[in-house]
Order: sequence, then C-alpha cells, then structure tokens
Amino acid sequence: MDGLSGFFSSEDERTDNSCLPPEVEEGNVEYKLKLLNPTSSRLEHLITQMKWRLKEGQGEAIYQIGVADCGVLTGLSVQDMDSSLCTLKKMADRLGASMTVLRRRDVGAKLVSEVLVRKVPDDRQFLDVRVAVVGPADAGKSTLLGVLTRGELDNGRGKARLNLFRHLHEIQSGRTSSISKEILGFNADGQVNNYSQFTNAEEICEASSKLITFIDLAGHHKYLKTTVFGLTAHHPDYAMLVVGANSGVVGTTNEHLELTVALKVPTFVVVTKADLCSEAQTHHTIQQLEHLLTSPGCCRVPFIVKTDGDLCTAAQRFTDESTAPIFLVSNVTRHGFGFLEKFLNMLPPLRSRHKQEELEQQHPAFHVDEVFTVPDTGTVIGGILTSGVLREGDHMVVGPKDDGSFCDAIVHSLRRNRIPCRMVYAGQVASIGLSQEGSFPVRKGTMVLFPSLINKEYFCCLEFDAKVWMLHSNTTILRKGLQVTICVASTMQNASVVEVKDEEQLERSRTVTFRFMKHPECLRVGLRMLYREAKAKGFGEITKLFPHSSALSTEPT
Repeated sequence: MDGLSGFFSSEDERTDNSCLPPEVEEGNVEYKLKLLNPTSSRLEHLITQMKWRLKEGQGEAIYQIGVADCGVLTGLSVQDMDSSLCTLKKMADRLGASMTVLRRRDVGAKLVSEVLVRKVPDDRQFLDVRVAVVGPADAGKSTLLGVLTRGELDNGRGKARLNLFRHLHEIQSGRTSSISKEILGFNADGQVNNYSQFTNAEEICEASSKLITFIDLAGHHKYLKTTVFGLTAHHPDYAMLVVGANSGVVGTTNEHLELTVALKVPTFVVVTKADLCSEAQTHHTIQQLEHLLTSPGCCRVPFIVKTDGDLCTAAQRFTDESTAPIFLVSNVTRHGFGFLEKFLNMLPPLRSRHKQEELEQQHPAFHVDEVFTVPDTGTVIGGILTSGVLREGDHMVVGPKDDGSFCDAIVHSLRRNRIPCRMVYAGQVASIGLSQEGSFPVRKGTMVLFPSLINKEYFCCLEFDAKVWMLHSNTTILRKGLQVTICVASTMQNASVVEVKDEEQLERSRTVTFRFMKHPECLRVGLRMLYREAKAKGFGEITKLFPHSSALSTEPT
C-alpha cells in the first residue's frame, strides 16, 4: 500500500471551515441553523419545505444543520445537534423518506452536520443514474466493476472481471470489445446492494432506492467505434475515467476524455492498481492527470478525495462540470472503495426538476440501440426514452424505412431492468415489445415516435447541416467528398461531406453539409453529434435538416 499512504490523511486540509455559498431558493440544498422543539405549525411548515426540496432534487435533498442562510457555519452543541437531527428524522418519517448523516464537521467547539434525505417519488420504483466507464485498455475497468457489483476482491490476475465478459474471446484476451451493463444498488440507508447479497438483478432493483447502471465500454483503440456508440446512444449521466496507476495516462485516455467533454458528460477519475506502485509512481500518474484535466479544452479542476469532507465537497461541486474528483483504489485490497461507493450514492440526477417536467410533457420519442427477436413475443427493442411518457397500448410509428416512410406499431409490453412496468418516463432506459403492422425490420438507429412528431420535430433526412469543431487531427481536414462516420444518438452511419463553409477558418467552428451514404435517418435540430475519419475526430450540433423527398419536400427545415 505504499502508493496510497501519501494520498490519504485524517484531516481535511482544503475544506473551508468558515462558510458555504449563500442558500438559494431553488435546488435541493437547505440550510438550517437549528431545529429545536418546533411547534406543530412550525413542524408542518418544515415538512412542506422538505417536500419542496425533495421535489427539486427529484427525490434527494441535502440538509446543512448548523449553517445560517448566508452560509456562515455557526455550529451547534452536541446536545442541540442531536435534538435537531431528531427533528429532521421526524420530518423525514412523516414523508416516508430516509435520512443519512453524510458527515459531521467541527467548527471550534461546535458541530455542523450534512444530511442526505431521500424519498423515491411515488411514480418511480427507484432513482436511476447511468455512468459510462471509459479509459485505456488494461486500466482495470471491468475488474473495478466486478469488485463493485459482485462484492468480491480481485486476485491480482483479473478474476473479478470474468463474470462481466460477454464473449469467449474477451475472456481469452482479457479485453472488453462490446458494451455491457452492470448495476449497483443502494438501499434507503445508503448501504450497497449487489450480487454478493442477491442472486439476480430483479432482487437488487426491488431492494434498492437508488440504482447505478454502469455502461462498461471498450478501452482498446481497435474498438473505439463501439465506445463512441456507447457514449452517444446510451446517454450516460456521468462518466468514470479509469486510469492505471502503474501505466499512467496512456493509450486512449486522451481520446476518451475528449469525447466525454465534447458530449458534455461530467467526468470523475478513478486511479486503480495503486497497491502495485510506489508513492512516487502514483504521484507521477496524478501529476499527469492534473496536467490533462487542466489543459485547454478540458479546463477541469482536479480534486483528490482524501477524506469524508473532500467527498461531500466533491459531490456538491461535481455536477457543474468544473470539478473532476479523483479517487485512488485497489481492486485487490479494496482500499478507497468506501469513498467511491459513498460518492456514487450521492450522485444526483443530472437533469433539473424543471427540465425533467418539461421533457415529460412532450410527446414520446424513443431511440433504439438494441434489437432482439424473442420466440412467442416478436420484436423486442432496447433503448432510451428521450422525451414524453410511454405507456402500454400506445399507438406509435417506427422508422424510417429505406424509402423514408414509417410503419404503425403498438406498445404491448414494457420492462426496465427486466422488471415489467406500466410506464416509462423521459430519460429512462427500457425494453419495449412491439406489435408492428408490416414486415419492416427494426435496426439500431431506428426511432419509435408519437405520430404527430413526424415532420414537425423529427424529420427523415439524407442530408443535414452541422456546426462542427475539430477534436483531434493528424493531417485530415474536412473537405468536399471526404467520407466520415457519423454518430448521433443511436445512429451510426457513414456519410460524405457535401459542402464545407468557411473553409479558411481552419481553427474555428465550421458549418458542414453531410449526406448519409446508405439510407435516411430520423433527426432533429439541436442534436449533438460526433464524426470520425481515421485519426481525425470532431463534434458538433445539427443546425439544419433537408427532409427526404418521399417524406416531405426537399426544402430545408
């Protein structure tokens, strides 16, 4: 453990013990100076206030006890703090919520407590967060997930990762080549639920109030196409960049970080294999990461988590995309996993309440990223609902076909994490059983849409304009006739460059017209996209669509 000893200490040297930012009306953070023996009317007011904060945090609220509204850490005596926490517990019990004390801080001779209150909304089974796992090959990504989700330590030779591999060649080579998903649950008290206590995913889901879905992506450059598809099609809320302490920033580390930054996915870093390295070698890896994270284009503030105080500070600052928490762990000794698990438990939903409500009020749009044919059931598709609420029995359209048309379909079954459900809400991943009219073969990139969205918000098109920026390039420059691979949502198809505008502005964004080479796709203005050509990569946003002639006119939208 030489590589870890210098990075963990008993005192929090960086946390400002004098004040916090002033309290704001919106959001899920509430400051309370004290909660001592409230009257019945005052208690009802406090419960209503907690209900509001839980709604703002989509089921989670953070209470700072002993803090004034201006953010000054006043603190309470031990007796007053215990009494205040009892009042908070009474409030949570009235709402059917759970309460977990995250940390206690000393402010002189007094205490300040940070408390997590959680209540799963009545129309949800659990709170759901998706985390994409990226990083170079041999960094220990699958092994890390094996230890987290199976609860068994690794033997130093990759034993913990064997249950995660989907193909024989992955077991033989030790390298992930496909996209796999693993789940980690947390109960109402913040304790881990994984396969060491339960036998299947259904039991984990039923026992958990919060579920972390890990999307394990390939690290080798040969499988970069698969990794890009995983990041664009599966819409992760967060990304976990895994780096080996013994190898440092090598391989696809830069490329994977570029991709998460381009897609605006908040990213934290986990340094594995620290038990193999000396303190000097681990320190060198940390320096490499700090240089990478603070480089132009990334502009993140590295924050090494050493204490519980660091953990809470990192969780609070993480979602604004300016901070990149760094965790040091060992898959063999499990050192550092306590901090990582607590951090995952504290990760909030990425969307605000207002954005979520706005999406749920729209018509349903479902992006297909997996297709199955199940005996006696028919076509079953997997993907993510990006807007609206989808229900059993809904009449939808599926497409586009090669000619740009759509066919009618009825949703006859819905499942989330293998558990049947009656409704799916915007932002949730699900599998859908469809009854189609006609023999149209559903494929990856197909969309299931509410009929009124066609030619109003979503358009079937072969050509589109996008404002693009270069991410990384060797010698390739976008030019007319160049063929690239376009990745937008669950769509991945080769396209040719029809026109490049502002070609003289090589270092700035440019507007480029792309044309799909095989068949039309269903897109909407505003979608973020990635493109690849050999070693050249870039990202952009769709700005204009040219609807397919059979679906609408040729005039741009």
